[in-house]
Amino acid sequence: MNLLWIYRGMEMIRVLLVLLVLGSVEGRRARGQRTQTPESFPLDFTAVEGNMESFMTQVKNLAQSLYPCSTQKLDQEMKLQFLRNSSVTCNDGSPAGYYIKESRGSRRWLMFLEGGWYCFSKHTCDSRYETMRRLMSSSKWPPTRTGTGILSSQPEENPHWWNANTVFVPYCSSDVWSGSTAKTDQNDYAFMGSQIIQEVIKELVTKGLDGAKVLLLAGSSAGGTGVLLNVDRVSELLEDLGLGSVQVRGLADSGWFLDHKQYRLTDCIDTISCAPTEAIKRGVRYWNSVVPERCSHVYNGEDWNCFFGYKVQPTLKRPVFVVQWLFDEAQLMVDNVHLTGQPVQEGQWRYIQNLGSELRNTLKNVPAMFAPACLSHEIITRSYWMDIHVKGTSLPRALQCWDRSLRHHGNSSSIQAPLRGCPLHLIDSCPWPHCNPTCPTIREQLTGQEMSVIQFLTHLGFDVQRMAQQQGMEPHKLLGMLSNGT
Repeated sequence: MNLLWIYRGMEMIRVLLVLLVLGSVEGRRARGQRTQTPESFPLDFTAVEGNMESFMTQVKNLAQSLYPCSTQKLDQEMKLQFLRNSSVTCNDGSPAGYYIKESRGSRRWLMFLEGGWYCFSKHTCDSRYETMRRLMSSSKWPPTRTGTGILSSQPEENPHWWNANTVFVPYCSSDVWSGSTAKTDQNDYAFMGSQIIQEVIKELVTKGLDGAKVLLLAGSSAGGTGVLLNVDRVSELLEDLGLGSVQVRGLADSGWFLDHKQYRLTDCIDTISCAPTEAIKRGVRYWNSVVPERCSHVYNGEDWNCFFGYKVQPTLKRPVFVVQWLFDEAQLMVDNVHLTGQPVQEGQWRYIQNLGSELRNTLKNVPAMFAPACLSHEIITRSYWMDIHVKGTSLPRALQCWDRSLRHHGNSSSIQAPLRGCPLHLIDSCPWPHCNPTCPTIREQLTGQEMSVIQFLTHLGFDVQRMAQQQGMEPHKLLGMLSNGT
């Protein structure tokens, strides 16, 4: 296959796409609207969002007609690379590493931190090693991975980051990406999450990161919290390497946990039942955690505070976009609210509603965020991530707006005023789980059948008459609100 011809073919397609965008912009100018001159990359697919599938089919057909070699499938997989520094390891001492798919010519890099809870004692780590070994060892990692959601290389699934250099860092340190303890004869396990990130960055510099314009450090769940803990440190490392011109940003998905009182207090005997505050306090000592310096100073060395988003985010220097379900399944689980089996009690309903209110309050001063009123966990690597909307805006669109707002601010966390029709602060106001009609599909656990929002709430014991009375409205009006997501 002649790669030069493929490259030229893709360049022609790129030019056609840019002309399409320019045409859309000129059309808006003709209607008297203010616009900005678009850049050729990243491509803006907003003009065809309503008919993306048909549009991309035409583009692919055009590519195949222009160059016969383009009909051959290009490699879309990320390939495994173990770290050259063998002293930085997974929990069991096996080598840490990362998956990478390079995009020649692109100056945008996306580095994703995987999630997967944590362990905070020998007992909880022994149990984790027996049941979740893939999150503590690299011994059975596959040689390749295919990205989905924001890691996808397909424009129809990932309209704004499809052409980036993509790096997936598997989670095998069980320390919320914070640890700095090696495995020794005295330590049964290594906890080196923060050092794994540092070593990956150093290796990526030799693979083209030294020429990058933007590095987006993203992560989900424990990886999302890991973004908050490491985004400033990654930027500082690049500055130390003489690469201060690289704009480092964070994208924290489902890692914005609360340290509030559990619904039902239990002893701290395992990862799930232990209150987050107590688990993290124990973990920080066990992992020898590294947290952002400014956050540690604000909390007088009580570093466990820095694992909770609303506490650490105001201390960060680099911009971070926060994605958080208002009714996060992981948060409810550690709060001992279980939404399976018996219908929930009235006290649990109040607790669930209060959770949504508490999260809204902690997010109100976050400059860029996306918070749907859904019961779920993680989103940015899900294939349906484009389908979720808040106030009519999808998550990819919100991220593109954020990207534009930061374009001229380097590594500063400040952003310019939102562009017209380009919102950055998106949060649902409806008060119940899944009151947003674009929430992910709910399925009945036993039958697998899809459930409507009303069926789901009724299944959990939702009393329409009582809740309508509490809200001071007629039951039929409440049902209409639930059906429409208002």
